[in-house]
Amino acid sequence: MRQIVLDTETTGLSAENGDRIIEIGCVELLARKLTGNNLHHYINPERDSHEDALKVHGISNEFLRDKPKFAQIADELLAYLEGAELIIHNAPFDISFLNKELELLGRPPITQVVSGVIDSLVMAKEMFPGKRNGLDALCDRLGVDNSGRTLHGALLDAELLADVYINMTRGQDALLIDASDSNGEAGSVEAVDLRQFDLPVLTGNEAELEAHRALLADLDKASKGKTVWRLLEPA
Repeated sequence: MRQIVLDTETTGLSAENGDRIIEIGCVELLARKLTGNNLHHYINPERDSHEDALKVHGISNEFLRDKPKFAQIADELLAYLEGAELIIHNAPFDISFLNKELELLGRPPITQVVSGVIDSLVMAKEMFPGKRNGLDALCDRLGVDNSGRTLHGALLDAELLADVYINMTRGQDALLIDASDSNGEAGSVEAVDLRQFDLPVLTGNEAELEAHRALLADLDKASKGKTVWRLLEPA
């Protein structure tokens, strides 16, 4: 599955009241792996940013004066996003701005271009109820290095969110076995009869067992109680 982690920076908080996108950053995932095929644009919004917004992203009005307008990058952006599943933190905000930009160009909404939208903020609130679930808080909680994030930036935030999302949805991919050779081509796998080995049983200490229980609890929350061990519990 092709997924695009997307983030925007804007002149303010309300697309309906005339605020515009000034930066868009996209990070591509294929089968939950970073590909490096990213897309990034600064955009001339044809208006100044609000003072409070400038404090958040630090992108000056002067810097944006010679940047392309959204109309100039729209075709490239839509071609890049077509058919992909979007991953966005607080998706309604970014989607509202994308839709307004497309509406101004007479284009259909972004949801008609992509296959779906995942709101990672909603996921985080389900996994970590009652806790702070902003991007910085999630980076701290999940061990994602955000030391370079002094101001908001669309591409940097998309890169961080990609790592956060992979960490929040970890599990099934760790169970996959790579049966390809060093050249990336599929190879044969020799069966081994484990009955010939006397394998020792290693038990975890209390700290390891507690970490294991915490991991299972996170997976259970992420699946809304539909993990296999819950489904197989006797009635």
